[in-house]
Amino acid sequence: MPGVWSLLLLWGLATPCQGLLETVGTLARIDQDELGKAIQNSLVGGPILQNVLGTVTSVNQGLLGSGGLLGGGGLLGYGGVFGVVEELSGLKIEALTLPQVTLKLLPGLGVQLSLHTKVGLRGSGPLGGLLQLAAEVNVSSRVALGVSSRGTPVLILKRCSTLLSHISLLSGLLPAPLFGVVEQTLCKVLPGLLCPVVDSVLAVVNELLGTALSLVPLGALGSVEFTLATLPLISNQYIELDVNPIVKSVAGDIIDFPKPRMPVKVPPKEDHTSQVTVPLYLFSTVFGLLQTNGVLNMNITPELVPSNVPLTTTDLAALVPEALAKLPPGHHLLLLLWVKEAPTVTLQNKKATISIPANIHILISIPQGSPEALLELNGVLTLNAQLAPAATKLHVSLSLERLSVKLASSFSKTFDASRLEDWLSDVLRAAYVPKLNVDLEVGIPLPKILNINFANSVVDIIENAVVLTVAS
Repeated sequence: MPGVWSLLLLWGLATPCQGLLETVGTLARIDQDELGKAIQNSLVGGPILQNVLGTVTSVNQGLLGSGGLLGGGGLLGYGGVFGVVEELSGLKIEALTLPQVTLKLLPGLGVQLSLHTKVGLRGSGPLGGLLQLAAEVNVSSRVALGVSSRGTPVLILKRCSTLLSHISLLSGLLPAPLFGVVEQTLCKVLPGLLCPVVDSVLAVVNELLGTALSLVPLGALGSVEFTLATLPLISNQYIELDVNPIVKSVAGDIIDFPKPRMPVKVPPKEDHTSQVTVPLYLFSTVFGLLQTNGVLNMNITPELVPSNVPLTTTDLAALVPEALAKLPPGHHLLLLLWVKEAPTVTLQNKKATISIPANIHILISIPQGSPEALLELNGVLTLNAQLAPAATKLHVSLSLERLSVKLASSFSKTFDASRLEDWLSDVLRAAYVPKLNVDLEVGIPLPKILNINFANSVVDIIENAVVLTVAS
């Protein structure tokens, strides 16, 4: 029998649905390799084994002998059932081998976690020489699923027992009868020493699962709070979390924008990969926050555009001479761009598009006077969004694809405002789009799940969602 810890997580839940995300939450699929790696890393870099070993070595007495933990007339001490124990002295646990982690998901039930480890012991033998032993241990635990006060899933240890699979003598002499003494002693002592390791492993798993439910700031716009919409689901390859993003303003008010009527069809997950599906709703809400906070508005002055982008009355009159020829030449223009409605975000056909409805007011700058209104245009900016994954968020960078405008009012006779589109596009590319990209540095937040780094993930834009896939 191999030395293995079997940890059965009794997660009595159904298997994941067939690829349809009925809600608009952020769907996360955690590969079993990622979960096993997270547990292994916690054992390597964390204090779990050190704490257990420190508890053991802090006791100045050995496990065996008249002055040991079980001595002084106890069951295994002098005068007890095994009087030969007095021949041993100061046998102590001095090392725990780093467990090797393997993990198996049980669809609809839970997780079987296996750890292989050895316990190293040291003391004085019957003849006074150095005695070193190594014991392979099986720890079997049963774990139930509960819910914390924060509404996060919590794994609770219900039963823990140990079984020695093999004891080997590394150095020294130990008569055969004493092997039984050592074995029975370890069977009594190890549950109290190693079952806390199981508790610590569960604490790590609970913490890592709970990190998905966190508050992520959105700069000066507000924040996104990720909450668990349903209990986790388990397949034979991954754990699925339906995480609901709740967007709040700086004042703490929940921002509620229209949600897609149709469910998102999530593509299947490949083996040895983890996946996060970011819904259209989250994109729309972030852009809605930008609009309601007035961040999408801008006053464009000549100082904000390069010299090769014309922004004078002379340049404007040349575009529509029959209607604007009476403009005084050589005066600077001011553009006031106001966004009074939330932008529309479209995710489909591997493309992300942002449509911003805007009122564009063109004014003439009067030296030592107030600007005078010339034109008012109703326009729609169509921007392509380039999505770049980072560790904890999805970066969004915009480029202007096209601008369409219609004349709303004019100081002169009406004309076809589409003749201004190329000129206005140059102005907006030079001044407005760079401002948008600075404002969008907050990005689209991702839930923190097992500290998975999505910086190297593959981005797939599907209908009403973006899927990030990273190899485990």
